[in-house]
Amino acid sequence: TAGYAAFAKGRDEEIASGNGFVRWRAMSDPAPVEKIDAAEAEIGHKFPPDYRAQLAQRGRSQLAFYLKDDSSYLKFAAPGDLAVWGRVFQHWLDGSGDGDGVHSADWPTKFGVERRSLWSVATPWDNSSCMAICLAEGAAYGHCFLRSLGKEIVTSADLVSQFEAVLSEEQVASHQAAQGVIDAVVAEAWLEIGRRLRPGSGSTGAVTEWDMVVWLGEAMRREGLIWENGPDVSVNANTSDSHYEPTAERSAPIREGDFLLIDIWGRQDIPGSIFYDITWTGVIGREPSAKEQLVFETVRNARDAAISTVESAFAAGREIRGFEADDAARGVIRAAGFGEYFTHRTGHNIAIELHGSGAHLDNLETHDVRRILPHTCFSVEPGIYLPEFGVRSEVNMLTAPGKAWVTGRIQQELVRI
Repeated sequence: TAGYAAFAKGRDEEIASGNGFVRWRAMSDPAPVEKIDAAEAEIGHKFPPDYRAQLAQRGRSQLAFYLKDDSSYLKFAAPGDLAVWGRVFQHWLDGSGDGDGVHSADWPTKFGVERRSLWSVATPWDNSSCMAICLAEGAAYGHCFLRSLGKEIVTSADLVSQFEAVLSEEQVASHQAAQGVIDAVVAEAWLEIGRRLRPGSGSTGAVTEWDMVVWLGEAMRREGLIWENGPDVSVNANTSDSHYEPTAERSAPIREGDFLLIDIWGRQDIPGSIFYDITWTGVIGREPSAKEQLVFETVRNARDAAISTVESAFAAGREIRGFEADDAARGVIRAAGFGEYFTHRTGHNIAIELHGSGAHLDNLETHDVRRILPHTCFSVEPGIYLPEFGVRSEVNMLTAPGKAWVTGRIQQELVRI
C-alpha cells in the first residue's frame, strides 16, 4: 500500500506517491504556503470508478493506509472520497483550538496528541472527509486511535491488488505477445551460443556472458520489446548467485562443458503493456552430471507443484493465497534435502512493473496472505543454488475465474547445446 501513502517520515524527505515522488517539509517546522502548494499529492488517482462498490463488497466504510509498518502517519477516508487529494495543510495545535479541517477541540487531550503536528487534507472533489494525523507513537497508536472511534482495522491488501494487479484483455494480449517473442529469442540463443563456440571453419570460437546479454537485448529490441536492466546470462558458479548480472567489465567466458542459465524479461513498447519473464538452464557440449540432473528435476517438480496448487484452486473455485503456492514448491525442495539452498520466494506478481503490486508466491521473505486474484499474472520460479551451480526454472501464469494456466513454453529437460 506504500504507493497510496504520501507522508514523509522526516523533514525534506522524498516519499512515494501513486504518480512518482513528491517532496515537502514535515514535522515541526511550519511549511510556507508555496512549499505546501508544491507538494500537492495525487496519490489516489489510480482508484477506478468502482471504488465505492469495491468497498461496499467488503462491508467497509473507511480505509486506512500506512507508508510503512512503523510509520507515524495515518490516513483515513470516507468512501465518498475518490482519493483525489487537494492541498496538504500542516497545523500546529496548542490544545486550545482546532486546525483547519480538524473538527474536535478535544482531540489533543483525549487522544494524547497535544502539541503534535496534525495534517488535514482538503478535498474539493465530492466535498468529503479525508484527514491524516501525525502520531509520534506510530502505527500501533494509530490502531488504538481508530479503534477508539469504534472502527475495525482490516488489511487493504486485496483491495490494492484489485486496482493495481488485475489486468484488462488488452494487457493480457500484450503479455502473450511478449511471450511469443521471448520464447523464440531464447530458443535461438541456445543455437547462437553453439554457432559462436563452433564456427564452421572447425576452429574454436569464443563468446562471453556479456556477449550473449548484448545479443539477447538486440534480438528483443528488434521485435519492439523494452525492459530495465538485464537480461542475465551466467555460467557455472555464477548461476549460483540469483542476483548475478554480467557487465562489459565483469563477464565470464562461456566454454564447452559449462552449465548455463538465461534469465530474460521484457514487454511491448506500448502504454500499459505487461512483462513476460522466464528462466531456462542447460549444458554445453555434454550430458548433465547426475547431480545437475537431480537438482534440475527437483526444481522442475517444485515448479510443477506450485503450478498444480494454483490450477487446482482456481478449478475448484477456492480462494488461494500467495504463501500457499510457495509452500507447495518449497515442500518439494525440502523433501529432497535442498531446502537451505532455496533462498528466495517462489514467484512474484507481474504487471506493468516486472515485480507488480499483486500477491507474490512467498512464505520465506514475507508471509503473503494476499489472494491470487482472477485476471492477474505472476511468475513461478523456484531454484536451488549450490556452490558450484544453480538451477532456476521460471514460467509465468495467468488466472481467470475457474482456471489458471502457464502462458509460455515449459522446460522439461536441461537444454543441450
